[in-house]
Amino acid sequence: MKAFPLFLNVVDRPVVIVGGGEQAAQKARLAGKTDARLVLMAPALVPELAARVAGGARHVPAVVDNGGFRGAPLAFVCTGCAGADAAIAAVAQDLGVLVNVVDRPDLCDVTTPAIVDRDPVVVAIGTEGTAPVLARQIKTALETLLEPSLGAFAAQMGRLRPAVERAVPRARRRAFWEWAFDTPRRLFTGGDTAAADRAIAGALQAGGPPSNRAGLVSLVDVAHGEADLMTLRAVARLQSADLIVHQPAVPAAILELARRDAERFATPSLRDALPLVRETAEAGDRVVLLSTHLPTETMAFGALQKPGLAVEVVGPLPATARGAA
Repeated sequence: MKAFPLFLNVVDRPVVIVGGGEQAAQKARLAGKTDARLVLMAPALVPELAARVAGGARHVPAVVDNGGFRGAPLAFVCTGCAGADAAIAAVAQDLGVLVNVVDRPDLCDVTTPAIVDRDPVVVAIGTEGTAPVLARQIKTALETLLEPSLGAFAAQMGRLRPAVERAVPRARRRAFWEWAFDTPRRLFTGGDTAAADRAIAGALQAGGPPSNRAGLVSLVDVAHGEADLMTLRAVARLQSADLIVHQPAVPAAILELARRDAERFATPSLRDALPLVRETAEAGDRVVLLSTHLPTETMAFGALQKPGLAVEVVGPLPATARGAA
């Protein structure tokens, strides 16, 4: 990556917008969604920006004012003059301010991504300036996946964290949150907030989520060795796994698809890990075995098939799909 993705804390901190025209207004609409204090630096402002000043934004009527940048973590520079933009960006950078210069990626410390806003859930999509149209297309796809009320539910769950720490033992908290962002989330975002509240209250009173989660062992074929040939089911299993058992030959790009905090166990032969796999799954956890030699491992995998333990084989994409890829 050429750019490191991060979220910048701007709560009650000044964010400077240099310029008083339409481009500045666009940046003000973006920054105005945050809890930053807007500083508008320009001799004259379009009516939209003037209205922001009337609403509490600070107006610095100079072309550039060093004092206007004081304490600012971020500045947008968009005067409409290429020479002025470059000079102002240099001044701000000398003062330690991160700068975004509109339409001048060569002068930017930071770029503005396409944003899916479900505050406090925020998804930022960047392409390092190479494909903004693609970023917007990804944004559109994500907008359809994330429910409009998801942010309200996430905020409610954030407020609930102290109560969860008091009521749910540490060993059961991750299971609680996985359950909360599954069943209660569907109820809440589907409009039945009362049912969601009742389910959560019941789980807190019980000291954890309903204990009906079944363990699952998934043997995933990765003989193709390509992350982009993984099926949706295989990726879903990796992202919900508690334990991942894999052979050393499994590419790092495939392991990158897994949950960061999943326990990992590397072994030349998956059958050597069967006791650990069985114990983990019988405790109700999810186990993924990544195999580069599926036919060989499937025979050993059969030893796990017993009543009360769910097992599955997740095969590769069909040959026709691989050929199309």
